[in-house]
Amino acid sequence: MVAKVRHAEVSVDTRLPDMTVSVSRLALLLFGGQTMRLDFAAPHWSQRLAKAAGYPDLVLQGPFTLAKTLEIINSWTGDPGAIIEHEIRLVRAITVPDDEIGAVLNLSGTVTEKDDHNGVVVQVVATSPEQQVLAKLRARVRLA
Repeated sequence: MVAKVRHAEVSVDTRLPDMTVSVSRLALLLFGGQTMRLDFAAPHWSQRLAKAAGYPDLVLQGPFTLAKTLEIINSWTGDPGAIIEHEIRLVRAITVPDDEIGAVLNLSGTVTEKDDHNGVVVQVVATSPEQQVLAKLRARVRLA
């Protein structure tokens, strides 16, 4: 695939369209089956143990948080392969309630750097509906 966003049409401070993503308890458990082999911490799968550790509910795994946060860039470029590198800082644990909605992440992104080789750097912030910062992501992206 090739990114649908053209490098020439983007400038520093270009804002990506805001996006809201959610993670249901079922998605947490299905995805968790893949990532728990690397991170088998009880707060990801046991509500009782999550509460004993001080969390109000199950906690989203770091790799799943990364995947959900990258969705804003993948949606913007139209090409998941456009992401060259990324780094994420998890600011606080994201709990996944056992309801119809689950965890909600409001994503916003801004181009902060642009180079001469079709690359840009995008900063993404994931916040909760209460505007608490949950994660910060920096990604280098190759555009068309």
